[in-house]
Amino acid sequence: MNPALLQLPLWAEILAAALLVTGAGFALVGSWGLAKLGDFYKRLHGPSKATTLGVGCVLVASGLVFALIDKPSFHELLVLLFLFVTAPVSAHLLVKAALKHDPASRPKLPP
Repeated sequence: MNPALLQLPLWAEILAAALLVTGAGFALVGSWGLAKLGDFYKRLHGPSKATTLGVGCVLVASGLVFALIDKPSFHELLVLLFLFVTAPVSAHLLVKAALKHDPASRPKLPP
């Protein structure tokens, strides 16, 4: 393929770059939360919330670029759908298993 045909419009480059930076920021915050938060229940929020949004932004940027360079691909959409369905479900199942294993570890209710 001719490299001159691989040029994206300026608006697409700016949008893809913004999505990549936003996604990297979310992934960084989620990873930092996983490493630094105190207990098991708090640590689940990092990968299940922020990192999911980070990977989602990267997938949207990838889908945008490949849709404008070549023909649209539904691979990114399928991965995004699978990610947004499985990440919250797996975090919920991990919490349920932890509570069943050790019911005393349940966080205290606020006053």
